[in-house]
Amino acid sequence: MKVHVDPERCQGHTLCAMIAPKVFELSEVDGHSSVVVEDVPADQEAQVAEAVSSCPERAISIS
Repeated sequence: MKVHVDPERCQGHTLCAMIAPKVFELSEVDGHSSVVVEDVPADQEAQVAEAVSSCPERAISIS
């Protein structure tokens, strides 16, 4: 599974980083999320799927 955050859609709600802190990090400048690990480890897939469904801006996608 690969994960991507659309920087144009992300508004920095921080939910993804709270749900999957090993995969997402927040910018110290604007609070927007970015992916730390593009190829999601198997033990983090459930958390990433929850982060995708929890994002109010629908800024996270998985493939």
